Amino acid sequence: MRTEAQRLALPLVLLTIGLIVALGLHPFATERILAAYVLALAALGLELTTRVLALRSASDRSSEFEAALVRREPDPTRPAELLRIERELTLGIAGAGHLHSRLLPLLREAASARLRLDLTRSAARARAALGDEVWEILRPDRPPPADRHAPGISRRDVERCVARLEEL
Repeated sequence: MRTEAQRLALPLVLLTIGLIVALGLHPFATERILAAYVLALAALGLELTTRVLALRSASDRSSEFEAALVRREPDPTRPAELLRIERELTLGIAGAGHLHSRLLPLLREAASARLRLDLTRSAARARAALGDEVWEILRPDRPPPADRHAPGISRRDVERCVARLEEL
């Protein structure tokens, strides 16, 4: 890999060789040949100045494009299933219709999994394991609400129910 001095030396050597050849052949007046040489040297000087300034500015700050290319850690997100259950809890607390159709089946499924039995077929065993208060909330034969838009279950009752399921 060539260094910056080597990259600058090659064009300078070629320009000087071109000057010597032009002075030897003398196709134009000497003033014109020297003016062309000085102009070429000025162009090399500008190119070197541009490179040095570009290197300094690149080391000071990166461009917006380069900043956009930097990989960032993704924002931590909560699992979709957790968000779904939180939504079911909120809606079940807010409305009796949602409690009956969505939240209670979810809680019954969790109770069946924890007890390893079917709540409908083994109602007596499930009631004994869950306790009377939790059983009244989760019992499969619970009637649908008369007013589906009435408030659902209290947060305290849900917490008590979940705490009992976690104990199992």
